[in-house]
Amino acid sequence: MGHLLEWSRAYTGRLLNTDDTVSSSVLSTLQERLKRELGDGTLPFLSMTYVAQLERDMALVLPKVKPFRHMLLLGIGGSALGCRAIQNAFAPGQNLPDHNGPSVWVADNVCAEQFEALLARLDPKETIVVCISKSGGTIETIAQYFLVKDWLMNALGEGWTKQMVVITDVRKGYLREEAVRHGLASMEVPDHLGGRYSALSAVGLLPAAYLGVDWKGLLEGAASVARPLANGEPMKDHPSFALATWAHALMNRGYSQLLFFCYIPQWSVYGPWFAQLWAESLGKEGKGSQPVAATGVTDQHSVNQMFLDGQRDKGCLFLTSRSQPGGRSFGSNLPEKWAWLRGKPFGNLLEAEALGTRMALCKSGVPLVNIDMENTHERSAGALMMLLEATTVFTGWLMGINPLDQPAVELGKRLANTRLGAPGYSEEEADLKAFFDVPRKEQAF
Repeated sequence: MGHLLEWSRAYTGRLLNTDDTVSSSVLSTLQERLKRELGDGTLPFLSMTYVAQLERDMALVLPKVKPFRHMLLLGIGGSALGCRAIQNAFAPGQNLPDHNGPSVWVADNVCAEQFEALLARLDPKETIVVCISKSGGTIETIAQYFLVKDWLMNALGEGWTKQMVVITDVRKGYLREEAVRHGLASMEVPDHLGGRYSALSAVGLLPAAYLGVDWKGLLEGAASVARPLANGEPMKDHPSFALATWAHALMNRGYSQLLFFCYIPQWSVYGPWFAQLWAESLGKEGKGSQPVAATGVTDQHSVNQMFLDGQRDKGCLFLTSRSQPGGRSFGSNLPEKWAWLRGKPFGNLLEAEALGTRMALCKSGVPLVNIDMENTHERSAGALMMLLEATTVFTGWLMGINPLDQPAVELGKRLANTRLGAPGYSEEEADLKAFFDVPRKEQAF
């Protein structure tokens, strides 16, 4: 049967009895845009033309990282979220007691206390470091690189170069300069592949391969979804475009939040991954909807009250799988009060909770699309990721914004660099002065 989108409760609430059909002229324009941007390389995540080079690079780099007990990944945002999602979904043993296999540790923040604790506990002789930045100049990641480089040099001397891998632009940027200067192993982030679209490149797949995850299965699943679009088949028939049309209709009807409610517990970190993808792509020009990641059943007992009985401003992508493991069964010695559980597998509880929450959301008038995965294998995860990436791009096109840039994020980066003393930011220096010139109003508590 394959993976399914279930639409029967999608057009409810303020979407009921409305016509959000995309006109033939708009469809024709978008189809031409898709052809053009696939042809000029603007959508590498969709064309997947980088895969052949990725496979060649993986054959060279993977044997160099495999012998190490630990991988320390330096990256932030899209350079880290895909890795975290894949690790939690397909190498969960790292999170369990007495794990003695390979482990990936993601340094995706600038907390000095946490960073020091990580370096104090890792043995540099057993650690391969992977530094990821498309631009090669992300300040958080470069700062970590400088510190970890010294950490490796203090322990290994000139041998530090054998335990550093960079994943960055193939031609330019500081990390590429470092790779050339020191002969570091490297893999490329393809042109036009922004961080939030990069999980199925070396960015997410080198850590996955290191952990023993079926990284080729992830790519195969993604390709199965991308292929019809890349081959020029009508985008109006593709499920990603149907989702984009629905998401655009939600925004047009005042639904300002999009829930991503995941009832595949081992895939829960795909929620934060999707949140970045959606927010950074579509939050522009006063437009967009706020992505809200939730995990079933955990969040039934926290934020679900707001989803069900708060403001009617939410649509929902509801993620389930019809083939999750049942686990151990309840015994026949349960108290009479709980006799109805006797003999049932523990996994039945998850299925029932998912159905109950989905029905409650629908009864509360939340427009909902149920994404029902055939299974929870790597190929399926790759298919889901590609579906959501394509949906995001097409939603941006329907909104009339560019889903591939992030101008507001870049402003924050420039202001941070200015605060640290970087030269060449005269406009940002004036902004900082104006900010600090405002009299402070403080209240102790």
